[in-house]
Amino acid sequence: MSGKNIRIALAQINTIVGDIKRNTEMVINHSIKARDSFASDIIIFPELAITGYPPEDLLYRAAFYAQIKNALNELTGAVSGIDIIIGSPHKKDSHTYNACSLIRDGKIRQTYAKQYLPNYGVFDEKRYFEAGTENCVFDLKGIPTALSICEDIWDRSVCEQAAKAGAKLMININASPYHIDKISLRKQILKQRVAESGLNIVYVNLVGGQDELVFDGGSMAVDSQGNIVFQAPQFEEGLYIIEFSANGNGRFSTPFEYPKQDFSREEAIYQALVLGVRDYVQKNGFSGAIIGLSGGIDSALTLCIAVDALGKNNVEAIIMPSRYTSAMSMEDAEVMSKLLGVKANTISIEKPFAAFTESLQPVFANLPPDTTEENIQSRCRGILLMAISNKTGKLVLTTGNKSEMSVGYATLYGDMAGGFAPLKDVSKTLVYKLSNWRNQQSHDIPQRIIDRPPTAELRENQLDQDSLPLYDILDPVLERYIEQDQSPEEIIKTGFDPETVKKVVMMVDRNEYKRRQAAPGVRITQRAFGRDRRYPITSGYRE
Repeated sequence: MSGKNIRIALAQINTIVGDIKRNTEMVINHSIKARDSFASDIIIFPELAITGYPPEDLLYRAAFYAQIKNALNELTGAVSGIDIIIGSPHKKDSHTYNACSLIRDGKIRQTYAKQYLPNYGVFDEKRYFEAGTENCVFDLKGIPTALSICEDIWDRSVCEQAAKAGAKLMININASPYHIDKISLRKQILKQRVAESGLNIVYVNLVGGQDELVFDGGSMAVDSQGNIVFQAPQFEEGLYIIEFSANGNGRFSTPFEYPKQDFSREEAIYQALVLGVRDYVQKNGFSGAIIGLSGGIDSALTLCIAVDALGKNNVEAIIMPSRYTSAMSMEDAEVMSKLLGVKANTISIEKPFAAFTESLQPVFANLPPDTTEENIQSRCRGILLMAISNKTGKLVLTTGNKSEMSVGYATLYGDMAGGFAPLKDVSKTLVYKLSNWRNQQSHDIPQRIIDRPPTAELRENQLDQDSLPLYDILDPVLERYIEQDQSPEEIIKTGFDPETVKKVVMMVDRNEYKRRQAAPGVRITQRAFGRDRRYPITSGYRE
C-alpha cells in the first residue's frame, strides 16, 4: 500500500462482566464514533469485550452463549463501513475458545482462537477454554495483519509464526490486570517480540475494576524498531486514534495530541485503588460508601480513596469511640472529615460494649480480661457499620491492610466486617508512602495521624508493636514469604532474626481461616490474598 495511512482506533473500554447488552451497546457506539467522527478504518476492542473479563463460571451456562450470539448478530447488523476486532467466547462443536473476530461489512470474516491460555496467579483459563492452534492473518487495506490475544504475546512463537506467514502488523487484544510496575513489564515484552519478529504491534488493553482485579489500560503501539510511538493513559477509558503507514518497514503516527502521562509508583498504585473502589461500588449498585473512621492511618487513607473514587457526597464517616479512644484520635477523625467535606456521625460503643460484657458475665465469671474483650469492641463497631449500610444502601469499606491480614491482626466480624477492602493488598509501610503521596496532592490527612505510632486502641496504652514486629521488619519478611514463596530458612539467611521469622511464618499459616472469610479487595501485587494465593485452611504442613 502507498499513499493513504490506515487509521486505527484503540477502544480502551470499561466493561461489566455478564452485562452483554451494555457491553455490546458500548462497542456499537464506539465503532460508529470511530467511523463517523475520526474516519477510522478499523477499531480494536479488548479481550472478551462482549462478555467482560473474566466471565468465570458464567461460561458454563448455555444461556450465556445465546446472549453472545445475539450480541454478535446485533453488532454485525448495526455497524458497517469500519472493520471491527472484537473479543468474545466462541463455541465450535463441543469446544470453547477465548476468541476474537474480524467483522467487516456486516459479517464475521475470520475468527482467531487464543493459543496460550494463562493458568497461574489470578488466571485459570484452562478451566474454561481450549487452546487454539492456528494463526490468523488478514488483509487490512493492503497490509497483512495478524491477530493475537493477551498471553499469546508473552510467548515468541505466535509473533514469529505470524511474521513467517507474511504479517507486517500484529494486533494484540488484552485483559491484562494491573500489579505494581506491570506496565514496564509489558513494554519490555512488546519490545522483545518486535526484536524477534520485526512486526509492528498494536496492543489494546481493558480498563476498569472487576472484583479484586483492576485493569489499567495503557494501550500502546510499538513500531518495528521497538519504539513505543503511542501509549494511552492508564486507569482511564478512551478512544484513541493512531495511523499506520506501510512505507518502508511501516510506521505509526498520532494524528491527534493526547496528554502525556508519567505516573510515579505511588500515584499508579493510588489510581488503581481509586478505580477498584469506584467500579466495585458503582457496578454493584451501592449508593456510596461508609467507613469507620478511627483517627488512625489506615482509615484515613481509605477515606481519601473513597472520596476520590466516589465524591464527598457519596461517602459517610462513622466515628465510634470507646473508653480507650484517645482525644487525639477523636480530634483527628473530626478534622479529617471536615477537610474532605464528608458527612460524619459519632456513635459511642460504650453502651453496646457494656451490654455485651454484662450479658457474658455469667459465662466469663472468674476469667481474666484478654483479647476477647478487645474483639467485642471491634465487633460492636462492625454491627453499627453494617446496620447503617443496610439502612442507607451504602457499602462498608473495611480499612485493614495486607500486613494485618497476613498475620491475623484483625477481628472476624469486627474490623473485618464489610463489603470491600481497598487496602487488602497494601502493606503497612506502603500505606504510609501512599498517605504521604496523597498529602502532597492535598493535605487532607492530619500530619500527626501519619507521625503517631500505630495502635488499635482496644486497651490502655496499646501499640501494634506490642503484638507484632516493627512494620519495617515485618513487611519485608511477609513479602518474601507470601509473594516470593521463600522458605523461613531462605529468609533467615538474608539477615532477619530467626525467632522473628518463625513467629511471623506461624502467624501467617494459622490465620488462613480469617483471610478466607475476608472481604475482597483491590489486587496491586503479584501475590494477593484471594485468587492468587489458595492455601488450605486445615493443613498439617509446616516449614
